[in-house]
Amino acid sequence: MLFDRVLIANRGEIAVRIARTLRRLGITSVAVHTPSDADARHVREADLALEVPRYLDAEAMVGAALAAGARAVHPGYGFLAENAAFARLCAEAGVVFVGPPAGAIDAMGDKIRAKATVSAAGVPVVPGAAEPGLEGWRDFPALIKPSAGGGGKGMVLVRSAAGLPEALESARRTARAAFGDGTLLIERYVENPRHIEIQVLADTHGNVVHLGERECSLQRRHQKIIEEAPSPFVSVDTRARMGAAAVEAARSVGYVGAGTVEFIVDGASGAYHFMEMNTRLQVEHPVTELVTGLDLVELQLRVAAGEALPFGQEDVRLDGHAVEARVYAEDPARGFLPTGGRVLALREPARDAVRVDSGLVAGGVVGSEFDPMLSKVIAWAPDRRTAFATLDRALAETAVLGVVTNIPFLRALAAHPSVVAGELDTGLVERASPDLVMDAAPPAEVLAAAALVFHAMPQGDDPWQVTDGWRIGERAWTTWRLESRDGVHPIQVRGLPEESADVLIDGAAVPARIRPGADLTVTLGGRTARYLCARDGDTLWLGRDGASWTFTRHLIGDPGDRAGAAAAADGVVRSPMPGTVLVVKTQQGERVSQGQPLLIVEAMKMEHTVTAPHDGVVSELSARAGQPVDMDAVLAVVTSEEA
Repeated sequence: MLFDRVLIANRGEIAVRIARTLRRLGITSVAVHTPSDADARHVREADLALEVPRYLDAEAMVGAALAAGARAVHPGYGFLAENAAFARLCAEAGVVFVGPPAGAIDAMGDKIRAKATVSAAGVPVVPGAAEPGLEGWRDFPALIKPSAGGGGKGMVLVRSAAGLPEALESARRTARAAFGDGTLLIERYVENPRHIEIQVLADTHGNVVHLGERECSLQRRHQKIIEEAPSPFVSVDTRARMGAAAVEAARSVGYVGAGTVEFIVDGASGAYHFMEMNTRLQVEHPVTELVTGLDLVELQLRVAAGEALPFGQEDVRLDGHAVEARVYAEDPARGFLPTGGRVLALREPARDAVRVDSGLVAGGVVGSEFDPMLSKVIAWAPDRRTAFATLDRALAETAVLGVVTNIPFLRALAAHPSVVAGELDTGLVERASPDLVMDAAPPAEVLAAAALVFHAMPQGDDPWQVTDGWRIGERAWTTWRLESRDGVHPIQVRGLPEESADVLIDGAAVPARIRPGADLTVTLGGRTARYLCARDGDTLWLGRDGASWTFTRHLIGDPGDRAGAAAAADGVVRSPMPGTVLVVKTQQGERVSQGQPLLIVEAMKMEHTVTAPHDGVVSELSARAGQPVDMDAVLAVVTSEEA
């Protein structure tokens, strides 16, 4: 018998996605939230909601489940999902943990132990060694990994014996900070491999099956960006062999529930080796659901309730092709630094064969406390080419105003010739990134659209303040100086944009007209385009084709307009991302050199060192350690001694 009430020990898009299945099954969903997350989408969409101090507070989660009368807890992924102590705490309280036994989490959570266990079961593993004695490793290139870690944190590539001591020291330092355990292992590094994973399911009756593979080679800094199922590289025979190996890996630890066995695959020879097992639902599980027609969350719940799997391996069929893109709050033009802000306007695709798993809601705040992934756009089609084309259209229909995202980068990556051809490896994204990042400068037609919007805004009740440029002779031009992320752009407009106006583009007067609103329609020279439009105080946001732009009115006398102001403006030190000032390394009045570290800002578990833009004196210092800051907030000013 299924549970009547389930607590979701998570937030964001995965909590919304789990609640969707619970609703379909007629099960009451119980959300949890921290004080800052009280109005989040996952809270709004649940039947009940309780406040907890932190999402990592295991005792508070169990207490919330008991208080709500929930018979089971679904951990989603991240936070407590792979925490064996949390699974044991649930069992002690009489609450079912929707996941594998604590022993299986322990066995697969330690990479050294996991490799030994699956190797004994006949699963091929990458040649390597564990501590002690890593200093004697001589097979290069090699990859150092934290034994207790995941998500690529602490992994260090070393190419020679000379670099080994420093690499071990760096990896051990990161492992201790991130996981509280400095134990390391080392493996032979496979150059430009493919990352392919197998979805497994196991019940308490001894049944274990696999649901085929997912291609996860498109990664940046070991974080997946675009995933697909099935892999364009894996043959039917290879799928059967890898699937059988994954099943044996799961059996070797007495696995129960949904899990993923990850393999590193040599793209030349096709040789595959066990890398690790994720003892939870994966972020990319939707692509498997779309090609198998199965609801993995429902199957997790049924297995946790003691039911047997309703099908065998021979019943699993893969139909068509699915591809998923992860939408992140990050700015590719700024080195993929995390972003944030309030969602002023939101549009997500609603079309056949497209699924959106999202934690976004208009009016919601994207802060620096949590992972920057906002949503996932997933497309299905009968074949791979059509699936990618459908994904591109869906991404073009996605708009998030108020928060800079990686959507244009995702579209460019999906259209890259190597991706189109299915010639993938884990280094492709890093190699191709310079050619995939969209120019920060807005296109001319977008600048014109923004200028027309500003020109149409009421400037006061005085009729002499109407910006129609009326003169006894010809209408006069009004110059709008629009500041965007790449600088200041002067744009000239005359006339009334809602009736008849002109915009000066490349020295030519182009007829223009707009129909204002959240859906802004702009006609330039007979060509019409539509934008999602939103204002935040003096800032205007425009969104189109998955991209977004911000503009503010730049007034005469602002920095950059005074004599010698270029140097002064360059001396303004701004926060590269929304976050918290961790360390202030300077003080007001101190002489500093170009490139000297001034402050460290942290956001979403990423640290960024802010440096002096040139030699000079710290004339202003507004930032303090522990202070929350917005992106582009002024932290300090460095004035050249000549100035």
